[in-house]
Amino acid sequence: MRLALKRAYDTPSEGDGVRVLVDRRWPRGVRKEDARIDHWLQDVAPSDHLRRWFNHEAEKWDGFRRRYAEELDERTEFVMQLIQLAESGKVTLVYGARDREHNNAVALKAYLEEQQIRSTN
Repeated sequence: MRLALKRAYDTPSEGDGVRVLVDRRWPRGVRKEDARIDHWLQDVAPSDHLRRWFNHEAEKWDGFRRRYAEELDERTEFVMQLIQLAESGKVTLVYGARDREHNNAVALKAYLEEQQIRSTN
């Protein structure tokens, strides 16, 4: 499984593979034709409640990751869509957050990689 991360505001490239927007809302100021999004999986984004609670506050990062993983455990259909895409080639998880280290795409990538490790053991 080859996963990468990229902000929606960064220029898309051929090396991105399949570009999947993993936010519940479309990034402000980004035109759809410029973003070159192949799939928009809103259902793998954190719930509005969790997103508002986290508010991109780094000190809440561990709690956010744990709670988000619990939500993803309940959304297996959408998680499987991502895993199947990633098994076919490179997938870039696209997100709108400014913080490149503490956002749902980073947490989702870690979650998917952990799922892959579990399935191979």
